[in-house]
Amino acid sequence: MSLRLSTVILPVHRWHEGGRERWQRAEELGFHAAYTYDHLSWRSFRDGPWFGALPTLTAAATATERLRLGTLVTSPNFRHPVTLAKELISLDDVSGGRVTLGIGAGGNGFDATVLGQEPWTPRERADRFGEFLPLLDRLLTEDAVSHTGTHYSADEARNVPGCVQRPRLPFAVAATGPRGLKLAARYGQAWVTTGDPKLYEDGTPEQSVEALRGQVEKLGKACADTGRDVAELDKVLLTGFTPDRNGLLGSVEAFVDFAGRHQELGFTEIVVHWPIPDSDFAADQAVFEEIATEALGRLA
Repeated sequence: MSLRLSTVILPVHRWHEGGRERWQRAEELGFHAAYTYDHLSWRSFRDGPWFGALPTLTAAATATERLRLGTLVTSPNFRHPVTLAKELISLDDVSGGRVTLGIGAGGNGFDATVLGQEPWTPRERADRFGEFLPLLDRLLTEDAVSHTGTHYSADEARNVPGCVQRPRLPFAVAATGPRGLKLAARYGQAWVTTGDPKLYEDGTPEQSVEALRGQVEKLGKACADTGRDVAELDKVLLTGFTPDRNGLLGSVEAFVDFAGRHQELGFTEIVVHWPIPDSDFAADQAVFEEIATEALGRLA
């Protein structure tokens, strides 16, 4: 499968002050998809502008025609499957069937406590995600759903007419642990990773590649255990969190080298962050656009 290139546009700009133009420019540059984070705030951006993911994606759907749109990623931190399903069906309709839901168990951070709850342990997160994802799958594929669970319930939740995409919009499941990978194998149309977080500070690019190779192998085993061909799943790498992140967008040549090494591991989509000055995602805009238009051609 040929490699696709996508971008993440963080929701930090007012729509009428540069927000709309970035999504339209992403389409003009030929990106396969443009995603955004589904958080209420995030790390170093907490004290600055930050807008909601699904309203932003709805606006982007009306401002573009071909670009796929999605979250990287939604989590149970502040979402409920019933309300999320209704919003996703509406977004899929507005976009004409161009939505991919990136979804994962979530992590610690502002979203984890903003509703007043204590942070969940890793096991609690896995338990919740293990109930959240199957229920969301049902809500997006069935007209009426009732469910009584440990963490989530639905009472005759109606979702007519359902998604434009059938049987539902695709899930891109972010996971590295055994329970999450099993969910990706069963429910995912794609799998998402950011690499090995233990290598973020002191790891090497070579160590990162080997860690990602191991993750891909574990995904293959989870698919085999589920009776599914791993080739059916797209493999998505969200960049910006691996040891070679700082030089990744420094030149077309550097990116082509990075992309080629990860394509060899089986990745089918690489996602880069739209540059934001004076942040962890700072990059030269001209080089970024050159990568968008030229890099994949040099890999062919």
